[in-house]
Amino acid sequence: MRRDELLDAAEDLLCDQGSTSLTLSAVADRAGVSKGGLLYHFGTKEALIKAMVERLIDDFDNLMAAQHDDTYTERYIGATLAALRSGRLRRWAVVTGASGNLYLLAPLREAMTRWHREELDEEPDRLASQIVRLACEGLWDVASHDPELNTESDLQALDARLRALAKPPA
Repeated sequence: MRRDELLDAAEDLLCDQGSTSLTLSAVADRAGVSKGGLLYHFGTKEALIKAMVERLIDDFDNLMAAQHDDTYTERYIGATLAALRSGRLRRWAVVTGASGNLYLLAPLREAMTRWHREELDEEPDRLASQIVRLACEGLWDVASHDPELNTESDLQALDARLRALAKPPA
């Protein structure tokens, strides 16, 4: 079984049953592999959680790279909305909730620092860009707890408004 399938099984288990259910045995059962098969890829529960966190970061970095907008903040808006539309944000909430260990969340803290500081000084309006990036974080947080809140029409309107806010005043 591939590593990503094991991570998918762990995330599904977290979504369905919560963080107290995340044991190596339960993940192996969910994935349909032996515990030894799981241990081959992830020797500890902490290694499994760390891999889930790292995959979330890579996933968002890939969404950022797929955007073709002019500014970093516009790419950040596009990547955030792509994550919202795909349902990927549910994974953020459950994975970060599963880790009570600051060491395991350190890569996420580092990524958040990078995402919120990247190219900020090159933006046409630094303060507006910072506000828009923080608004995207708010969208993430709310959507991770209430994924049905925004319709596609709502997301299109939010996209347009966030992009307009990121532009410098005339």
